[in-house]
Amino acid sequence: TRDVAPRLGYLKPALIHSKFFPALQGHKTKMSASSENSAVFLTDTPEQIKDKIVHHAFSGGKMSAEEQRRLGADIDVDVSYQWLTFFLEDDAKLNDIHDKYKSGKMMTSEIKKILIELLVKLVQKHKDARQYVTDDMVHAFMTPRSLTY
Repeated sequence: TRDVAPRLGYLKPALIHSKFFPALQGHKTKMSASSENSAVFLTDTPEQIKDKIVHHAFSGGKMSAEEQRRLGADIDVDVSYQWLTFFLEDDAKLNDIHDKYKSGKMMTSEIKKILIELLVKLVQKHKDARQYVTDDMVHAFMTPRSLTY
């Protein structure tokens, strides 16, 4: 299609692959502004972020620490690990976490602590940058304008 479309006078089609990260309660739920504990918001305080991750992030860990060490975590359903795949930029560290968590060498609380630290820094960086945005900047950005090809 990408080869033929230009010959027919059309633009080449494009495909965008989107991967959404799960709600805090797991893959079978969805994030919603009406459910305060389904997501971490850019306006959340560090205490709110910690509370949401510790108490509401669905875990792939086992029922006991002993069982977790023996069997490892189910990283396919663990929300904290899934979020780390989006936010942790160090691939080597992510691979190390993957291997340790899946094998039982890391506990759920350790994964959640890493995610909390990461999200608190990210949200604070956003808040710091946001304070410099003026109404004029928002207006200029949101003003409709013609696209030139």
